[in-house]
Amino acid sequence: MHTQKKVVAVVDDDQSMLNAAENLLDAHGFTTMKFPSAEEFLGSGEATRADCLLVDIHLGGVSGIELRRQLKVSHPELPVIFMTALDDEAVRCQALEAGCVTFLHKPFPAHQLIEAIKRAVPH
Repeated sequence: MHTQKKVVAVVDDDQSMLNAAENLLDAHGFTTMKFPSAEEFLGSGEATRADCLLVDIHLGGVSGIELRRQLKVSHPELPVIFMTALDDEAVRCQALEAGCVTFLHKPFPAHQLIEAIKRAVPH
C-alpha cells in the first residue's frame, strides 16, 4: 500500500530558513512548499494542498498570526506551527489564541519540528 507524502507549507521571509526547512522536511519524507511571505502563500491557492503550515510569526507585511486568523475562516482544519526568533510572553499568547499546535523558538532542534509535524498530521 502506497501512502501519499504529507505536504508542509513553509512561510518565512528568511530564504536560508526556507531552504533548511525544505531540506529537513524532504529528508523526513514530507513534500515541502516554500513561500517568502504570507501574501504569496494566500495568493498561491496552495492552502488546500497543505496538510500542515509552518509559519514564522514575524514576517514583513502580513504576520504569521494574521495569516492564521485569515486561514481560520477558509481552512479552519489546517494545523499551524508557529516559529519565531523573538520569543516573548505576549507573542506566545497571541500565537496560542490564534490557534497553533506548537510554538517553536528559533533556532530549534530538527527533531522538535519533525515531532511537531508528526503530531499535527499523523500518517
